Amino acid sequence: MSTAIAEEKKTGTKLNQLEQLKKFTKVVADTADFESMKEFKPQDATTNPSLVYAATQKQQYGRLLDGVLKERKNSGLSGQAQIEDICDHLLVQFGCDILEIVPGRVSTETDARLSFDVDGSIKKARRLIELYEDRKVPRERVLIKVASTWEGLTAAEQLQKEGIRCNLTLLFSLVQAVRAAGAKAQLISPFVGRIYDWYKKENKRDYTGPEDPGVQSVTEIYTYYKKFNIPTEVMGASFRNTGQILELAGSDCLTISPELMEELSKSTDPVERKLSPEKAKAANVEKLELDEKRFRWLLNENAMATEKLSEGIRKFAADVVKLEKFVASKL
Repeated sequence: MSTAIAEEKKTGTKLNQLEQLKKFTKVVADTADFESMKEFKPQDATTNPSLVYAATQKQQYGRLLDGVLKERKNSGLSGQAQIEDICDHLLVQFGCDILEIVPGRVSTETDARLSFDVDGSIKKARRLIELYEDRKVPRERVLIKVASTWEGLTAAEQLQKEGIRCNLTLLFSLVQAVRAAGAKAQLISPFVGRIYDWYKKENKRDYTGPEDPGVQSVTEIYTYYKKFNIPTEVMGASFRNTGQILELAGSDCLTISPELMEELSKSTDPVERKLSPEKAKAANVEKLELDEKRFRWLLNENAMATEKLSEGIRKFAADVVKLEKFVASKL
């Protein structure tokens, strides 16, 4: 008998799908919207410049930017350095406010324009952690998001050695996941919906259930990690529908938008655990040995992963620029 069913028998009330999912997967909010976090009570939250930029366009979050502008007006910086400083403080301010709502961790993203810059990524991550620690937030409550390029993964390896926990984002393939495991990353975020988008467009057909290529990718990575006792957490991300989420029930974490959390909370249909360490242990999986040349070659051979990684970096970088322009307009 599942935990969810046992609880229903005890209380006499049917649990909704979101509550059932929380029994075997850590639910993470994929938003910078505080109200939805209060409503759905996720364990953790993830943000990125796109979500923070979208939030700053809403009246209720204007106070956060105003507060940072006031605080940093005498920083002695000017030009691009001043804008970058304000953006860093703004990302951390959002993160701190989120941590007052969620009991767990918040993910804060480095600048996507540093995706091919090892030293730049390390420097930015250290800076963000320093800002959190200035606000008395312990580093174990923060995950620094870094793109899953070779350079990003190399930066993450160094950061993890310093006790700075990393969330490897824009991850679309097993090869990236295996390198992240080698880097001892705290967590990876395989992008289910964007993988699905690529195959849907490429093959001109829809996918549902276990045949969804995004679902298959996360299942493959989860199985590999559990088979070889890799402690890095697997967090499915970028969902297009609740069907994808339910197919990955049992994953270590799932980061879900407020819209899809609401949809799950409105259904009391039973949720079955699809991923489990026991099932993964029994799978027939070969270990993948990697060095830089093999990583680059295997990633290059995967057209979907190569295209989606590049596109994702461009999109996140464009949103960083949007955020910077918006900040500049307020100075």
